[in-house]
Amino acid sequence: MAPDDTIEIPEPENQELLQDLSEKGNTAELVEMFEELPTMDVAEFMEEKPIEEVIEFLHKLDIEDQGRIFSDFSQTIQLKLFHALDRRSFAEVFAHMFSDIRADLYQELSKEEQIELLPYLNKKVREDVLILSAYPPETAGGIMTTDFATIFADMSAAEALEKIRKDAPSKEMIYYIYVVDHSMVMKGLVTLKDLVLHNPKDKVLEMLNEFFVYAEVNEDRESVAQKIEKYDLVAIPVLNSLNQLVGVVSHEEAIDIIRAEQAEDFEKFGGIMTSPNDDEYLQTSSFHHFKKRVVWVVSLAAIGIISGMIISAYQGILESFIILAMYMPMMAATGGNTGSQAATVIIRSLSLGEIHDEDWPRIIFKEVKISLMLSITVAILTYLKIAFLSYHALLPTGFSMGYIAFTISLAIAIQVITSAIIGAGLPLIVRRMGGDPAVVASPAISTVVDITGLLIYFSVASYTFGIS
Repeated sequence: MAPDDTIEIPEPENQELLQDLSEKGNTAELVEMFEELPTMDVAEFMEEKPIEEVIEFLHKLDIEDQGRIFSDFSQTIQLKLFHALDRRSFAEVFAHMFSDIRADLYQELSKEEQIELLPYLNKKVREDVLILSAYPPETAGGIMTTDFATIFADMSAAEALEKIRKDAPSKEMIYYIYVVDHSMVMKGLVTLKDLVLHNPKDKVLEMLNEFFVYAEVNEDRESVAQKIEKYDLVAIPVLNSLNQLVGVVSHEEAIDIIRAEQAEDFEKFGGIMTSPNDDEYLQTSSFHHFKKRVVWVVSLAAIGIISGMIISAYQGILESFIILAMYMPMMAATGGNTGSQAATVIIRSLSLGEIHDEDWPRIIFKEVKISLMLSITVAILTYLKIAFLSYHALLPTGFSMGYIAFTISLAIAIQVITSAIIGAGLPLIVRRMGGDPAVVASPAISTVVDITGLLIYFSVASYTFGIS
């Protein structure tokens, strides 16, 4: 395959070109394009075809290209091909897949299917798959690849380059060259550029970078991705407890992890129960979507009964001051928006490592200052809205529209401040208790804020109106 960055044709045109060749039955030129276009484009084109046609296309390519394209297929298509091909043919393609994706696919097979496949794999591939599959998927070991090159410190630049050719790492993983001893203990790293530009007789030790960032094999995968992002790395080495190099995590894997974590946090914050086996939206059954959403919806609906109880308790004041009912939706919406905004900012900052548990006094104080400014702004707008738009409303004897507008504005201002504190405080409390801040879902915050808002609203009105 040609490197992706040498292709100038935009992706949509690639798909149209492949489709056009397919419709014309120009198989020879189609296969030639498979070898020239980015692997992902070819994989996306094939995934739209029947499995029998995909197999026919793959058989026209050399085994290395088959392995690379197979690696870019969705796991659903990979499993379909596993069941469609005989074990020997599948094993040949499987051996040429990227090692981390190969291990992920192997873990998706049943125990019986794994046992059926293993005899057809050569010793190196079999050992590699079993080792990578042994690590939990949420750790560095579970996402690392064994596709990397190693050299020794006492080698010359020329000897190092020769060893790299024998190791034959993929083009994506050849930028960093890892320097190890004969027990695979990592001593440092050099870049391919270092080896090429130095005199062929120069020793690797002379260009060795002994200060490097690494991940531990049992480290959480999100932490690994954050290191790659923070230090702008192409890849990060993964070491075991003996400081031996056991694998590498690429920046591409880090991007996938960050996207997956963001999607998971987004779903949690939306009150949706996440699952590690979730498919794309249209590929997931309606009943599965129902199960993911029903827990929060039913729970919050039950909690929402408290709101009805509060309104019932203050029914008398509502009957006397009908205007209060007119601005209850405004109060609820303003409080919910303020709480959700504060929670979103705090959860994002926690995820990025910008704030920590011990910062909670500064965080709450900052949110109070922010909410004070917001509350004054909202209170002024609320007062003007009531004064100009509700001047015709019927009022009890002895009460002016200005006084009632002040009361409602004051209640909403207090609601803004408490909502911001609740929105910022709940994720911090959950984090402090060892939980995931994202589970403090937006619907949950809105429900809590609605309840506290009603209490504030009617308590302020009762006090200022002199009604017990």
